Formats: sequence, structure tokens, C-alpha cells
Amino acid sequence: MSGAALPSRIGPYLVERRLGAGGMGEVYLAYSVAGEPVAVKVIRPDRTDPHTRARFEREATIARTISGTGRVARFIEADPFAEQPWLAMDYVPGRPLSDVVKDQGPLSTPLVASLGALLAEGLSAVHDAGLVHRDLKAQNVVLGDFGPVIIDFGLGAFVGASKGSLTQAGMVIGTVRCMPPEQALGELEVTRAADVYGLGTVLLYAATGHYPYDGARWEAVAAQVVNAEIGPDLSGLPDELAPVVSAMLAHKADDRPALTEVTRQCADLMRLLGTSPARARRALIQATTPKDDPTMVLPQPDSPMLDRLDSLERLLREESASQAVNAFAPPSDVESGPDTPDSPAETDVGNGAETLPPPLRKPESEPEPPAPGSGDTAEPAQRRGRPPASRRVADELRKRYATGPALAWSKR
Repeated sequence: MSGAALPSRIGPYLVERRLGAGGMGEVYLAYSVAGEPVAVKVIRPDRTDPHTRARFEREATIARTISGTGRVARFIEADPFAEQPWLAMDYVPGRPLSDVVKDQGPLSTPLVASLGALLAEGLSAVHDAGLVHRDLKAQNVVLGDFGPVIIDFGLGAFVGASKGSLTQAGMVIGTVRCMPPEQALGELEVTRAADVYGLGTVLLYAATGHYPYDGARWEAVAAQVVNAEIGPDLSGLPDELAPVVSAMLAHKADDRPALTEVTRQCADLMRLLGTSPARARRALIQATTPKDDPTMVLPQPDSPMLDRLDSLERLLREESASQAVNAFAPPSDVESGPDTPDSPAETDVGNGAETLPPPLRKPESEPEPPAPGSGDTAEPAQRRGRPPASRRVADELRKRYATGPALAWSKR
């Protein structure tokens, strides 16, 4: 799918550019009808079946309930039953932690501690909603002018929110270098402890530039992950971080600390190193978001990309107008007169051009009624234009929508 042409829209969103691709699908920067930037992920068709689509629908509803944190990209909406299922989340400007470490090297100990405290606190809100991310890694942590934000829940995020599982025999969701042993073994019931392990791999990478296990092929990495006799590679990890990170990477899920404990330990470490959590957060932002970072910039007012989006919006309005006309067209058993307009005309409503259905606007071909006492003996209106049935439909709709000067259309 990575070589496919850029879609013009996904669901109701206008697509600007591709942000990235992964095993589950592709992610695009797109805009809502109101111009709000969102990140839309299109799920690969071979990753879904009727069972996962139905589960996706249920658990997407649960994902909307996440609150109490700004550390997790907000879930907006999803369509699990589209030809290619998609989900939309907040667009988070910034750079993935993986890119920051590659470009600038590992973070200092106080910054890693700040990263750990902030992400652990944010993940707690996710767990409180009954969700497990399942795919925490440096690529899924974006560093911007608000600090670290977890992105890219994908389908894997919704596993564990209700009975059953997306994990089927022979199918494991996640990134093998960052997943805990129980997940690598394909266990169906993955708990919150899986995210504690995943966060541990993120902190290890932030501090050292490597993950706990590595190998030439994923099978070799997985063999190490599930082997209790092979401990994680903690080389290069500062001594101050070793206790909390090694505990998070414990082989058994029950041996890993709770996220609240991780937050507390990281906050204590920051104070031990002579700073406060608030100051360390500010330093983390300053160190990881350079002023000239192009990923932080959305299209400028004179950007050609905005011209393209404007053109797409016009096409979508025309398409929506056509659908509205079809929805409000006269019944099929009503004949149209010879001077009935073939298509509606656009009229300005508010700040944008909206198209009103034919019965709600006066056809240009319909003559004005004769003035009183004019002596006009012309034929009845039904012989000159619209048939009576069509006129009754128009009159009824005019009365129905006569409560306001403008119309607000919505799908129900």
C-alpha cells in the first residue's frame, strides 16, 4: 500500500500528505470539514475480518471515553466497516522519539526521568478506560512543544477492552523488540503490565539508543524475548535509571511495577538529580523541539497545499449537494413540468456555498402570481409549469423549515 497514490479523502477528511506506514496500515495528515488537522490511519484489508471489524466498532466507542490526560493523542472517530477501515486521532506536531535519539543521541538522565513520569501518568488514563496500547515504542512517542504524546493506537490499542481478543492463532500484534514475553508468546489476555514493559523499552531506548533485545530477524529477537534465561541488554543505561527500567522489563508480568509507582520513582529521581518535574519537563521540550523543525509547521496561508485542499472541499460540497438533491427530490410518480429546473443552483448560506433542495427555493421559471385586479386570465399554474403534487411538496417543506433564515443539514 505504500506505493499507492495519495487518496484525496478518507471518510470525511481531506488528505494532505502521508505521515508514515507500518504493519497495520498507513497514516495520513488530513483535515476535517472545519479545517482541523487530524491523523487518519487506514487499516490494511488483510488485517481485518468480520470479527475484528465488529470488535473494532465496540472498542472505538470505548476509546472515546479516555480523559484526564494530554499525553495520549485523542481518539476522534472511526469507520471499522469501510472497505478499508480507518480511525482518526488528533494530529500531534513534532518528531518521534526514535528520530530525536538518532539525530541528537540519547537523552540525559533527568530528561529520561521526565519522559518516564509524563508517559506513565498519561498511560494510566488509558488503562482507566479499560484499554491497553500493546505497541509502545520510540516511534509511537512524539515530542513536541507540549512534551511527549503517545500516538498510533491502531487496532492493537483496543485489545483487552472487552471479552475476546484480536489476537488469533499465529497472529501477534505489536513490535517484537518492544513487546513483553507474554505478548510475544501470543497469549490472548494481555494486561496493563504489557504497557509497563513497553514503556520500559521506550525509556531504555531514550537513554541508550537501543532496545532490550535485538537480532537480524524478528524470529531471533522473539526467541530472546520469551527466554527467561536471557536478560535484557541494559548496556549504557545510567545507574540512576537502572532500578526503575530493569523492574519495568521484568520477564514476569506480576514482577513489574504499576504505572503510578513508575511516575513516583521518576519524579523522585528528578529531585535527586537537583531539578523538579516541572523544570525537567520544560528542559525536555527545549531539548527535543528545535525552532526550525519542519514537522511542527502546518501549511501557511499561501501554501499550494491549501489551494489543493480548497479544490477538494469544493468537490466534496458539490458531491454533498448532489446527494441532498437526490434525498429531497419529488416522488418518482410525480411528473415534472417542462420548465422545472434540471438541477439546483447554489446560494450563499452563512460563509459557505450550500445547495438547497429544489422545493426549498423558487424556480426561476415559475411565474409570479398575478396582481389583484390585474384581469390576468392565464391558465392555472399546473398547466404552465410544476404539477400540483410537486407544488404541495414544496409548500409543505417551506412550512417545515420556515423557523429560521438558514438550514442546517445533518446525517441521522
